[in-house]
Amino acid sequence: MAKGRVAIVGYGNIGRFALDALLEAPDLEPAGVVRRRAERDESMPDRIPVVTDPKELGRVDAALLCVPTRAVPETAERYLAAGVNTVDSFDLHGDELVALRRRLDGAAKARGCVAVVAAGWDPGTDSVVRALLEAMAPRGITYTNFGPGVSMGHSTVVRALEGVADAVSLTVPMGTGVHRRLVYVELEPGASLDAVRERILADPYFKNDDTRVIQVPSVRDLVDVGHGVRIERKGVSGRTHNQRFAFDMRINNPALTAQVMVAAARASLRLAPGAYTMLEIPAADLLPGDKEDLIRRLV
Repeated sequence: MAKGRVAIVGYGNIGRFALDALLEAPDLEPAGVVRRRAERDESMPDRIPVVTDPKELGRVDAALLCVPTRAVPETAERYLAAGVNTVDSFDLHGDELVALRRRLDGAAKARGCVAVVAAGWDPGTDSVVRALLEAMAPRGITYTNFGPGVSMGHSTVVRALEGVADAVSLTVPMGTGVHRRLVYVELEPGASLDAVRERILADPYFKNDDTRVIQVPSVRDLVDVGHGVRIERKGVSGRTHNQRFAFDMRINNPALTAQVMVAAARASLRLAPGAYTMLEIPAADLLPGDKEDLIRRLV
């Protein structure tokens, strides 16, 4: 059977790890990298094409949208309109995620394609963990505690603000699902820290959290892409109380995000047209191999 051909759109932190994950996949292969400028990176094997127009790559079955969250809706619609499945790592929760799924569902079905939305680790695989814990204890409370670590999405938002030369946003768990955002900014010459702080605190990414903005001479000296999460639930199974569960992981953030996106690209080749979150995808569709073999090995 021919391997699925997957394009990587964008070649930042996630895009680089996405190429690694595709090169290791037994049933998928990289069709190439799409960038604003067709510049090669020293990390790319020579055989990987780099283009500005995805049409230059020939057959593309799915595209990994390794772009900032706020660029996802338009980018996904463009690829879906061209008849290509899309996978993104949209990192907003709640109403924003529901609205994007609804928007891309129509675009995908119109062209007989699949859009996998928010295929990262949170939202993404953590969403599935939360659902399983709730299935095991339907009544109770779940706390998701992120970090400590760099939030790629939050950092990207701050870097785009006027007056910011570079920035990194760290997520620090305070317990019971409460977090503090420590935003370290390197300012452009003449920029006002107070004005930058005001823009950060007004942004939807930050306005609901305890956010501290700190000016530093060099952001690069602070960056470590390690991250993590601990999900805890205490609840009731039937009428039995005090059921306690914990899921804990410590990860390289972009590497895990990229790996989940590649698994979602695989699933997209098996799903009916439409838009899906990770919560809606059968686990077996994320894995290579025959389903009966997976059942023998994992069930």
